[in-house]
Amino acid sequence: MFSETTTSLNMLEHTFCHIPSVGPRSERNLWNAGFHSWECVLRGADFPFSKHKADFLKYHLAYSESKLSEGDPRFFTNALRSNEHWRIFSDFRKSVVFLDIETTGNGSPRDHITTVTLYDGLKIRNYVYGENLSCFAHDIQSYKVVVTYGGKSFDFPFIRSTLGIPMDQAHVDLRYTLASLGYTGGLKGCEKKLGLDRKELVDMNGYFAVLLWREFKRKRDRRALETLQAYNMLDVIHLEPLMVKAYNLKVQETPFGDSMQLPMPKVPRLPVQPDRNLIERLSRRVHAARR
Repeated sequence: MFSETTTSLNMLEHTFCHIPSVGPRSERNLWNAGFHSWECVLRGADFPFSKHKADFLKYHLAYSESKLSEGDPRFFTNALRSNEHWRIFSDFRKSVVFLDIETTGNGSPRDHITTVTLYDGLKIRNYVYGENLSCFAHDIQSYKVVVTYGGKSFDFPFIRSTLGIPMDQAHVDLRYTLASLGYTGGLKGCEKKLGLDRKELVDMNGYFAVLLWREFKRKRDRRALETLQAYNMLDVIHLEPLMVKAYNLKVQETPFGDSMQLPMPKVPRLPVQPDRNLIERLSRRVHAARR
């Protein structure tokens, strides 16, 4: 039986698998033995294991408490496996921003970022190459945790190589968390399986984003840019409900799930609207090229 005091904690304070030599099985054994929070180990007694092991756990958990008190999420993401980074979310939610980029291609030396969107649960910020992209470097520094889908292999390296920004924040890549829950198939596939509706942007993908940028540059058509921005923004604002769904599903796998479920956030309205006729025209071009 877990007390109300214990289950009111966020998941990080129930976590032991960030400690060296403590894996998921050892963590589960600690929970089953009644050591279901840092407090239980640090202030408890009558350990069913050696004094050496008890001292080892206490040392690392005392340090963990100090890093949490300092507000240092990187300590935990550095210590946890990628598919366990979700555990920091509720503790650091006020310092979280969701991010996605669009580019001119897949990373050749001549490719560059076309748009970036940041969303912190309150405000949507969009940055456009040749307009306000230089502001991104300043704004991203306001956040301690960045949540992406696939950002570990694409967004972060691309930003570092093309913009020279270190991107040294704690990073939660939802690809790993969702895959550990059985949700694969890319961002769009995960959205569909988890009930998120893309509406008129349902048929768009990254290649459409490239075509929209080319359309904007060739014709200076703001409708093409706004459609690209809408696509980029939708990818980002959907990351928050995906993060919350993933968090709730993961804590449901623990003894603390019922008491730690987070409410689902509302998806905000896009500040720009996609051009449906333009999307249909590009879609016909794409299908014709595939024949």
